[in-house]
Amino acid sequence: MTAPIALVLRALGLGDFMTGLPAVKLIRSALPKHRVVLAAGSQFGPLIELTDYIDELLPSRELAPLGPVGGPIDVALDLHGKGPASRELLTALGPARLIGFGDPAVGLAGPAWRPDEHEVQRWVRLIASSWPSSAPSPQVLGCVARPELDVEAGLTVLHPGAAYPSRRWPLERFAYVGRALAHAGHELVVTGTAAEGDAARWLAGQTGARLRIDASLREVFALVASSRLVISGDTGIAHVAFNYGIASVTLYGPVSPAAWGPPMDPRHQALFHGDGRGDPHGRAVDPALLRISPQEVLDAIWGITQDHIRTEDRTRA
Repeated sequence: MTAPIALVLRALGLGDFMTGLPAVKLIRSALPKHRVVLAAGSQFGPLIELTDYIDELLPSRELAPLGPVGGPIDVALDLHGKGPASRELLTALGPARLIGFGDPAVGLAGPAWRPDEHEVQRWVRLIASSWPSSAPSPQVLGCVARPELDVEAGLTVLHPGAAYPSRRWPLERFAYVGRALAHAGHELVVTGTAAEGDAARWLAGQTGARLRIDASLREVFALVASSRLVISGDTGIAHVAFNYGIASVTLYGPVSPAAWGPPMDPRHQALFHGDGRGDPHGRAVDPALLRISPQEVLDAIWGITQDHIRTEDRTRA
């Protein structure tokens, strides 16, 4: 007998992909006999096999019509947003049941959207409201297993890039931090996409770091999972560190960590001096991000390394 299909729409970027995974885990718990199909970017295909709660990826682009899923859809779940556009994409496939946030202004039924809610909790709450359970809510930690790739362990990752300039801390400040870390004995690696290559090469040259440009997602995940520390802005690689419980310092500007920040864990430090009302898609560095000084980043790093990394190093020794 063919398993009923649960189709989950989350066709967004890496940070969105990672923050949606706890809700997808909850869907699997609620629907253990369904085939869980995730509609997301094709780049995430290599990560699906690193989960045990997603059966298939339906390659999709943001708000583009969805392709066939190989059978009738028993339940469709809108983890894309609260507006009618994503809901219409799922409605067009004729699911027996459709779950999403409500919007009375446009006639959409469902739980109320809370604009100040953390992104992880928002989607977990949506699923929990549809299938109440006494089980604890799934967390970000461990949503994706470590890829079995041979990578160098114990590196400190500097990731200066982000999708939009408003979330990019100045390169000169990253270089200041990197040089201080190198002096303190950290072995550095600078990561970035192909489009971020010039900035990554400059930073590596300034700090003596290794360079990893345009690595595959599996390589990035393996590198972070084996790393000592991750320093980045509010972008996808920070969420990879949260997934593996790797010590991190994340620099927030236009968006508050109350909405996109790490789980409550002393291994993760979120630096923020704004009101969360900036433009995450802005073309200039957000003023709140500029309020974070290199010394503040170093102070956060020293706190983490003293409490966690050096202790772990002694344990391994």
